[in-house]
Amino acid sequence: MNPNDLKAVCQQLISEVEKAIVGKREVIEKLLACILADGHVLFEDYPGLAKTMLAKSFARALGCQFKRIQFVPDLLPSDITGGFVYEKKVENFVLRKGPIFTNILLADEINRAPPKTQAALLEAMQERQVTLEGVTYPLESPFLVIATQNPIEYEGTYPLPEAQLDRFIARLSIGYPSKEAEKEILARRRARMKDDVDIAQIVTRERLIEMQKFVETVEVHADIQNYIVEIVEAT
Repeated sequence: MNPNDLKAVCQQLISEVEKAIVGKREVIEKLLACILADGHVLFEDYPGLAKTMLAKSFARALGCQFKRIQFVPDLLPSDITGGFVYEKKVENFVLRKGPIFTNILLADEINRAPPKTQAALLEAMQERQVTLEGVTYPLESPFLVIATQNPIEYEGTYPLPEAQLDRFIARLSIGYPSKEAEKEILARRRARMKDDVDIAQIVTRERLIEMQKFVETVEVHADIQNYIVEIVEAT
């Protein structure tokens, strides 16, 4: 792979996702950059702004498995990771994997679950593995968590701890569409006569991993590295 190949594939991915997400190219580009950097993303935004559709569209275009968890106050860690259950047929305990065993995981309204449940994601996000009953199970690559939280509703929520926030590479916001974008959304919905948008697969999961590895080879000048450190120190 070379830079031109990567650029061409990225343009294809962006164009494909734009079939579902109208007028938000900058957000799509930023999310794609996070995916290529193999980092998790936190969306702070209002309900109904197509966060789920954005995540699903990328999953389809990237040929990745997608799962969604609705975080609620009574959600248990085992609801995320899974656990061992007794299987009568084999007369033994067998592992029933939870939704975290996927490629792209949408953690919807992550701050509505208590800290103990939120913590179930920490190991997976940092080390790409899940430990159950003392046994470690690696997660299939790529593994990306796209989490969401409402920026204005705090009743019945639990602030994300610093350890959790540290796992996210970026905090993004989609924002409301413009008037022209809303007209285009309505026109497209009427034309396809269904809510779901058909997104074509652009790359395979293996190709995505290859793209992520190529990004790691990009040279970063020492001056840029120093600038990054200075920004971190200043903030």
